[in-house]
Amino acid sequence: MGRSTLRSLLTLASAAVTAAVLATPAGAAAPPLLGASSDTTTLAATQAGLASRLGADYANSWFDSTGALVVGVTDAARAAEVRAAGAVAKVVRHSAAELAGAQSTLDRKASAGVPDSVTGWYVDAPGNQLVVSVLGDDAAGLAWARSAGVGALRVERATEAPRPLWNIIGGQAINRSGGGRCSVGFSARNGSGARFVITAGHCTELGGTWSGTGGTIGSASGTSFPTNDYGRITVSSAAAVSTGLVDRYSAGSDVRVVGRTVVGVGGGVCRSGSTTGWRCGTVQATNQTVNYGGGDIVYGLTRTNACAEPGDSGGSFVSNPGSGTTVHAQGLTSGGSGNCSIGGTTFFQPINEALSAYGLTLVLG
Repeated sequence: MGRSTLRSLLTLASAAVTAAVLATPAGAAAPPLLGASSDTTTLAATQAGLASRLGADYANSWFDSTGALVVGVTDAARAAEVRAAGAVAKVVRHSAAELAGAQSTLDRKASAGVPDSVTGWYVDAPGNQLVVSVLGDDAAGLAWARSAGVGALRVERATEAPRPLWNIIGGQAINRSGGGRCSVGFSARNGSGARFVITAGHCTELGGTWSGTGGTIGSASGTSFPTNDYGRITVSSAAAVSTGLVDRYSAGSDVRVVGRTVVGVGGGVCRSGSTTGWRCGTVQATNQTVNYGGGDIVYGLTRTNACAEPGDSGGSFVSNPGSGTTVHAQGLTSGGSGNCSIGGTTFFQPINEALSAYGLTLVLG
Protein backbone atom coordinates (compact mmCIF):
# COMPACT_ATOMS: atom_id res chain seq x y z
CA MET A 1 0.00 0.00 0.00
CA GLY A 2 1.46 3.35 -1.00
CA ARG A 3 2.06 6.20 1.44
CA SER A 4 -0.51 8.40 -0.29
CA THR A 5 -3.12 5.66 0.03
CA LEU A 6 -2.32 5.14 3.75
CA ARG A 7 -2.51 8.92 4.39
CA SER A 8 -5.95 9.00 2.76
CA LEU A 9 -7.21 6.13 4.87
CA LEU A 10 -5.96 7.80 8.07
CA THR A 11 -7.65 11.05 7.09
CA LEU A 12 -10.92 9.22 6.49
CA ALA A 13 -10.64 7.42 9.85
CA SER A 14 -10.02 10.69 11.66
CA ALA A 15 -13.05 12.27 10.00
CA ALA A 16 -15.16 9.29 10.98
CA VAL A 17 -14.14 9.61 14.65
CA THR A 18 -14.89 13.35 14.58
CA ALA A 19 -18.29 12.70 13.04
CA ALA A 20 -19.03 10.08 15.68
CA VAL A 21 -18.18 12.52 18.48
CA LEU A 22 -20.30 15.25 16.97
CA ALA A 23 -23.14 12.80 16.54
CA THR A 24 -23.20 11.82 20.25
CA PRO A 25 -26.81 12.13 21.48
CA ALA A 26 -27.52 15.19 23.58
CA GLY A 27 -29.01 12.95 26.25
CA ALA A 28 -25.56 11.49 26.97
CA ALA A 29 -24.22 14.85 28.10
CA ALA A 30 -23.90 15.59 31.83
CA PRO A 31 -27.01 17.29 33.24
CA PRO A 32 -26.76 21.00 34.01
CA LEU A 33 -25.36 21.83 37.43
CA LEU A 34 -28.06 22.53 40.02
CA GLY A 35 -27.71 25.50 42.38
CA ALA A 36 -29.41 27.89 44.77
CA SER A 37 -31.14 29.67 41.90
CA SER A 38 -32.57 26.47 40.39
CA ASP A 39 -36.26 25.63 40.48
CA THR A 40 -37.24 24.86 44.08
CA THR A 41 -39.29 21.80 43.17
CA THR A 42 -36.46 20.36 41.08
CA LEU A 43 -33.95 20.92 43.88
CA ALA A 44 -36.18 19.29 46.48
CA ALA A 45 -36.83 16.27 44.26
CA THR A 46 -33.13 15.85 43.48
CA GLN A 47 -32.07 16.09 47.12
CA ALA A 48 -34.75 13.65 48.27
CA GLY A 49 -33.98 11.25 45.45
CA LEU A 50 -30.25 11.20 46.16
CA ALA A 51 -30.80 10.77 49.89
CA SER A 52 -32.99 7.75 49.18
CA ARG A 53 -30.69 6.14 46.58
CA LEU A 54 -27.44 6.70 48.46
CA GLY A 55 -28.86 5.32 51.69
CA ALA A 56 -26.18 4.79 54.34
CA ASP A 57 -23.60 6.54 52.13
CA TYR A 58 -25.57 9.82 52.06
CA ALA A 59 -23.95 12.64 54.03
CA ASN A 60 -26.36 15.60 53.75
CA SER A 61 -26.55 18.32 51.09
CA TRP A 62 -25.90 22.06 51.01
CA PHE A 63 -25.06 24.98 48.72
CA ASP A 64 -21.41 26.02 48.52
CA SER A 65 -20.05 29.57 48.27
CA THR A 66 -20.68 29.61 44.50
CA GLY A 67 -24.30 28.55 44.97
CA ALA A 68 -23.76 25.03 43.61
CA LEU A 69 -25.66 22.10 45.14
CA VAL A 70 -23.21 19.82 46.96
CA VAL A 71 -24.06 16.32 48.17
CA GLY A 72 -21.81 14.50 50.62
CA VAL A 73 -21.03 10.80 50.23
CA THR A 74 -18.98 8.51 52.43
CA ASP A 75 -18.08 6.16 49.56
CA ALA A 76 -16.13 7.67 46.66
CA ALA A 77 -17.64 5.05 44.35
CA ARG A 78 -21.04 6.76 44.73
CA ALA A 79 -19.81 10.19 43.57
CA ALA A 80 -20.74 9.47 39.95
CA GLU A 81 -24.41 9.10 40.93
CA VAL A 82 -24.33 12.53 42.50
CA ARG A 83 -22.75 14.12 39.43
CA ALA A 84 -25.23 12.37 37.15
CA ALA A 85 -28.03 14.04 39.08
CA GLY A 86 -26.56 17.51 38.49
CA ALA A 87 -24.89 18.09 41.86
CA VAL A 88 -21.29 18.36 43.06
CA ALA A 89 -20.07 15.33 45.01
CA LYS A 90 -17.92 15.65 48.13
CA VAL A 91 -16.44 12.60 49.83
CA VAL A 92 -16.62 12.94 53.64
CA ARG A 93 -16.10 10.72 56.66
CA HIS A 94 -19.43 10.76 58.51
CA SER A 95 -22.82 9.88 57.06
CA ALA A 96 -25.97 11.87 57.68
CA ALA A 97 -27.26 9.02 59.82
CA GLU A 98 -24.11 9.06 61.98
CA LEU A 99 -24.36 12.79 62.59
CA ALA A 100 -28.08 12.61 63.34
CA GLY A 101 -27.36 9.80 65.79
CA ALA A 102 -24.69 11.89 67.51
CA GLN A 103 -27.15 14.77 67.86
CA SER A 104 -29.75 12.41 69.31
CA THR A 105 -27.18 11.24 71.86
CA LEU A 106 -26.76 14.81 73.09
CA ASP A 107 -30.54 15.32 73.08
CA ARG A 108 -30.95 12.32 75.37
CA LYS A 109 -28.08 13.44 77.60
CA ALA A 110 -29.64 16.89 77.92
CA SER A 111 -32.83 15.41 79.39
CA ALA A 112 -30.82 14.63 82.52
CA GLY A 113 -29.50 18.20 82.74
CA VAL A 114 -27.22 20.49 80.79
CA PRO A 115 -25.17 23.53 81.93
CA ASP A 116 -26.67 26.91 80.99
CA SER A 117 -23.36 27.74 79.33
CA VAL A 118 -24.13 25.15 76.63
CA THR A 119 -26.26 27.22 74.26
CA GLY A 120 -27.12 24.51 71.74
CA TRP A 121 -25.88 21.91 69.26
CA TYR A 122 -26.44 21.27 65.57
CA VAL A 123 -25.15 19.32 62.57
CA ASP A 124 -22.76 21.34 60.39
CA ALA A 125 -23.41 19.70 57.01
CA PRO A 126 -20.54 21.32 55.03
CA GLY A 127 -18.11 20.70 57.91
CA ASN A 128 -19.40 17.13 58.41
CA GLN A 129 -19.41 17.62 62.18
CA LEU A 130 -21.68 17.89 65.19
CA VAL A 131 -21.13 21.35 66.68
CA VAL A 132 -21.75 22.23 70.34
CA SER A 133 -21.89 25.94 71.26
CA VAL A 134 -20.50 26.88 74.67
CA LEU A 135 -20.37 30.34 76.23
CA GLY A 136 -16.79 31.52 76.43
CA ASP A 137 -14.47 28.98 78.02
CA ASP A 138 -16.88 27.69 80.64
CA ALA A 139 -15.31 24.53 81.99
CA ALA A 140 -18.60 22.84 82.89
CA GLY A 141 -20.00 23.44 79.44
CA LEU A 142 -16.89 22.15 77.70
CA ALA A 143 -16.78 19.07 79.93
CA TRP A 144 -20.45 18.31 79.26
CA ALA A 145 -19.97 18.53 75.50
CA ARG A 146 -16.91 16.30 75.47
CA SER A 147 -18.30 13.75 77.91
CA ALA A 148 -21.02 12.82 75.43
CA GLY A 149 -18.53 10.55 73.72
CA VAL A 150 -19.83 11.22 70.23
CA GLY A 151 -17.64 11.29 67.16
CA ALA A 152 -17.23 14.18 64.76
CA LEU A 153 -17.57 16.68 67.61
CA ARG A 154 -16.51 20.33 67.37
CA VAL A 155 -16.93 22.87 70.15
CA GLU A 156 -17.52 26.48 69.13
CA ARG A 157 -17.30 29.44 71.48
CA ALA A 158 -20.51 31.49 71.80
CA THR A 159 -20.36 35.10 72.94
CA GLU A 160 -24.00 35.55 73.92
CA ALA A 161 -26.72 33.28 75.28
CA PRO A 162 -29.83 32.85 73.11
CA ARG A 163 -33.19 33.99 74.41
CA PRO A 164 -36.79 33.49 73.34
CA LEU A 165 -38.13 36.42 71.30
CA TRP A 166 -41.70 37.66 70.99
CA ASN A 167 -43.25 40.56 69.12
CA ILE A 168 -44.98 43.58 70.58
CA ILE A 169 -47.92 44.10 68.20
CA GLY A 170 -50.46 46.90 68.26
CA GLY A 171 -53.89 45.98 69.60
CA GLN A 172 -52.70 42.99 71.60
CA ALA A 173 -53.24 42.71 75.34
CA ILE A 174 -50.94 44.16 77.96
CA ASN A 175 -51.44 43.32 81.63
CA ARG A 176 -50.30 45.15 84.73
CA SER A 177 -48.81 43.25 87.62
CA GLY A 178 -51.37 43.51 90.39
CA GLY A 179 -54.29 43.78 87.98
CA GLY A 180 -55.47 45.75 84.99
CA ARG A 181 -55.60 45.02 81.27
CA CYS A 182 -55.23 47.42 78.34
CA SER A 183 -53.92 47.13 74.77
CA VAL A 184 -50.73 48.03 72.94
CA GLY A 185 -50.98 51.23 70.93
CA PHE A 186 -47.71 51.58 69.05
CA SER A 187 -44.01 50.89 69.47
CA ALA A 188 -41.69 53.89 69.48
CA ARG A 189 -38.10 54.82 70.30
CA ASN A 190 -36.15 57.91 71.27
CA GLY A 191 -32.97 59.33 69.82
CA SER A 192 -30.81 57.21 72.09
CA GLY A 193 -32.46 54.01 70.95
CA ALA A 194 -34.52 53.39 74.10
CA ARG A 195 -37.77 51.62 73.25
CA PHE A 196 -41.29 52.28 74.45
CA VAL A 197 -44.87 51.09 74.12
CA ILE A 198 -47.28 54.00 73.73
CA THR A 199 -50.74 53.37 75.17
CA ALA A 200 -53.51 55.21 77.00
CA GLY A 201 -52.57 57.45 79.91
CA HIS A 202 -55.43 56.16 82.05
CA CYS A 203 -53.70 52.76 81.78
CA THR A 204 -50.15 53.84 82.64
CA GLU A 205 -51.32 56.05 85.52
CA LEU A 206 -51.70 52.76 87.40
CA GLY A 207 -47.90 52.41 87.29
CA GLY A 208 -46.37 49.00 87.83
CA THR A 209 -44.75 46.46 85.54
CA TRP A 210 -46.55 45.50 82.34
CA SER A 211 -46.45 42.24 80.40
CA GLY A 212 -47.52 41.26 76.91
CA THR A 213 -48.39 38.05 75.12
CA GLY A 214 -44.85 36.69 75.45
CA GLY A 215 -43.76 37.95 78.87
CA THR A 216 -42.57 41.06 80.66
CA ILE A 217 -42.30 44.32 78.71
CA GLY A 218 -41.21 46.76 81.40
CA SER A 219 -42.48 49.46 83.73
CA ALA A 220 -44.76 52.43 83.13
CA SER A 221 -42.54 55.48 82.77
CA GLY A 222 -44.85 58.32 81.80
CA THR A 223 -48.51 59.34 82.00
CA SER A 224 -50.62 62.30 80.93
CA PHE A 225 -54.19 61.86 82.17
CA PRO A 226 -56.55 63.66 82.47
CA THR A 227 -56.18 66.67 80.11
CA ASN A 228 -54.55 64.21 77.70
CA ASP A 229 -54.79 60.42 77.51
CA TYR A 230 -51.39 59.03 76.59
CA GLY A 231 -48.65 57.22 78.44
CA ARG A 232 -45.60 55.12 77.85
CA ILE A 233 -44.07 51.87 79.06
CA THR A 234 -40.30 51.52 78.83
CA VAL A 235 -39.36 48.27 77.10
CA SER A 236 -36.68 46.74 79.32
CA SER A 237 -36.98 43.15 78.14
CA ALA A 238 -34.47 42.13 75.49
CA ALA A 239 -36.85 39.33 74.49
CA ALA A 240 -39.64 41.75 73.56
CA VAL A 241 -39.20 42.80 69.92
CA SER A 242 -40.66 46.17 68.93
CA THR A 243 -42.58 46.05 65.65
CA GLY A 244 -44.55 48.34 63.38
CA LEU A 245 -47.40 45.83 63.17
CA VAL A 246 -51.06 46.04 64.21
CA ASP A 247 -53.16 42.92 64.82
CA ARG A 248 -56.30 42.54 62.70
CA TYR A 249 -57.35 39.45 64.61
CA SER A 250 -59.89 37.40 62.61
CA ALA A 251 -60.23 40.15 59.98
CA GLY A 252 -56.91 39.30 58.33
CA SER A 253 -53.13 39.31 58.69
CA ASP A 254 -51.31 42.04 60.60
CA VAL A 255 -51.09 45.43 58.92
CA ARG A 256 -47.86 47.44 58.72
CA VAL A 257 -47.60 50.99 60.03
CA VAL A 258 -45.79 53.05 57.39
CA GLY A 259 -46.41 56.59 58.64
CA ARG A 260 -48.68 58.89 60.68
CA THR A 261 -50.56 61.07 58.20
CA VAL A 262 -53.80 62.27 59.82
CA VAL A 263 -57.17 61.12 58.47
CA GLY A 264 -59.70 63.97 58.31
CA VAL A 265 -63.40 64.12 59.16
CA GLY A 266 -65.32 61.56 57.12
CA GLY A 267 -62.23 59.44 56.53
CA GLY A 268 -62.06 55.74 57.31
CA VAL A 269 -60.30 54.45 60.42
CA CYS A 270 -59.96 51.12 62.18
CA ARG A 271 -58.95 50.21 65.69
CA SER A 272 -57.46 47.10 67.26
CA GLY A 273 -57.93 46.03 70.86
CA SER A 274 -57.61 42.98 73.06
CA THR A 275 -61.34 42.77 73.92
CA THR A 276 -63.16 43.27 70.62
CA GLY A 277 -60.37 42.84 68.05
CA TRP A 278 -60.46 44.80 64.79
CA ARG A 279 -63.29 47.30 64.28
CA CYS A 280 -63.69 50.03 61.66
CA GLY A 281 -65.67 53.23 61.21
CA THR A 282 -65.24 56.87 60.23
CA VAL A 283 -63.92 60.02 61.83
CA GLN A 284 -66.86 62.17 62.97
CA ALA A 285 -65.06 65.08 64.60
CA THR A 286 -61.60 66.19 65.73
CA ASN A 287 -60.39 68.21 68.71
CA GLN A 288 -63.33 67.14 70.89
CA THR A 289 -63.37 67.78 74.62
CA VAL A 290 -64.65 64.76 76.55
CA ASN A 291 -65.82 64.72 80.16
CA TYR A 292 -65.33 61.23 81.61
CA GLY A 293 -66.74 62.34 84.98
CA GLY A 294 -65.12 62.73 88.36
CA GLY A 295 -63.10 65.68 87.10
CA ASP A 296 -61.47 63.65 84.31
CA ILE A 297 -61.72 65.97 81.33
CA VAL A 298 -59.63 65.24 78.24
CA TYR A 299 -59.09 67.73 75.42
CA GLY A 300 -58.25 67.28 71.76
CA LEU A 301 -59.68 63.81 71.17
CA THR A 302 -60.94 62.50 67.85
CA ARG A 303 -64.51 61.15 67.71
CA THR A 304 -65.34 58.01 65.68
CA ASN A 305 -68.15 55.47 65.30
CA ALA A 306 -65.77 52.49 65.52
CA CYS A 307 -67.01 50.58 68.56
CA ALA A 308 -64.86 49.56 71.55
CA GLU A 309 -65.21 47.99 74.99
CA PRO A 310 -63.23 47.90 78.27
CA GLY A 311 -59.79 46.38 77.76
CA ASP A 312 -59.48 47.93 74.29
CA SER A 313 -58.08 51.08 75.95
CA GLY A 314 -54.75 52.23 74.57
CA GLY A 315 -55.11 50.09 71.46
CA SER A 316 -54.12 51.20 67.97
CA PHE A 317 -56.27 53.50 65.85
CA VAL A 318 -55.05 53.49 62.23
CA SER A 319 -56.21 54.53 58.78
CA ASN A 320 -58.46 52.00 57.07
CA PRO A 321 -56.21 49.81 54.88
CA GLY A 322 -59.05 48.78 52.57
CA SER A 323 -57.84 45.79 50.61
CA GLY A 324 -54.20 46.62 51.36
CA THR A 325 -51.88 45.82 54.25
CA THR A 326 -50.35 49.20 55.14
CA VAL A 327 -51.74 51.90 57.43
CA HIS A 328 -50.92 55.24 59.01
CA ALA A 329 -50.99 55.53 62.80
CA GLN A 330 -53.80 57.77 64.06
CA GLY A 331 -54.05 57.41 67.80
CA LEU A 332 -54.74 55.51 71.00
CA THR A 333 -58.17 54.27 72.04
CA SER A 334 -59.30 56.44 74.95
CA GLY A 335 -62.96 55.75 75.81
CA GLY A 336 -66.51 56.14 74.61
CA SER A 337 -70.06 54.94 74.98
CA GLY A 338 -72.05 51.96 73.73
CA ASN A 339 -70.44 48.65 72.82
CA CYS A 340 -69.78 46.36 69.87
CA SER A 341 -73.16 44.65 70.16
CA ILE A 342 -75.34 47.73 69.70
CA GLY A 343 -72.71 50.08 68.29
CA GLY A 344 -71.19 53.09 69.93
CA THR A 345 -68.99 56.16 69.88
CA THR A 346 -65.26 55.87 70.57
CA PHE A 347 -62.66 58.59 71.09
CA PHE A 348 -58.95 58.35 70.42
CA GLN A 349 -55.98 60.36 71.61
CA PRO A 350 -54.05 61.52 68.50
CA ILE A 351 -50.67 59.77 68.36
CA ASN A 352 -48.77 62.77 67.04
CA GLU A 353 -49.30 64.70 70.27
CA ALA A 354 -47.98 61.81 72.35
CA LEU A 355 -44.91 61.33 70.17
CA SER A 356 -44.12 65.03 70.29
CA ALA A 357 -44.53 65.23 74.07
CA TYR A 358 -42.09 62.37 74.66
CA GLY A 359 -39.71 63.13 71.78
CA LEU A 360 -40.30 59.74 70.16
CA THR A 361 -40.52 58.32 66.66
CA LEU A 362 -42.71 55.42 65.60
CA VAL A 363 -41.31 51.99 64.86
CA LEU A 364 -42.49 51.36 61.30
CA GLY A 365 -43.39 48.05 59.70
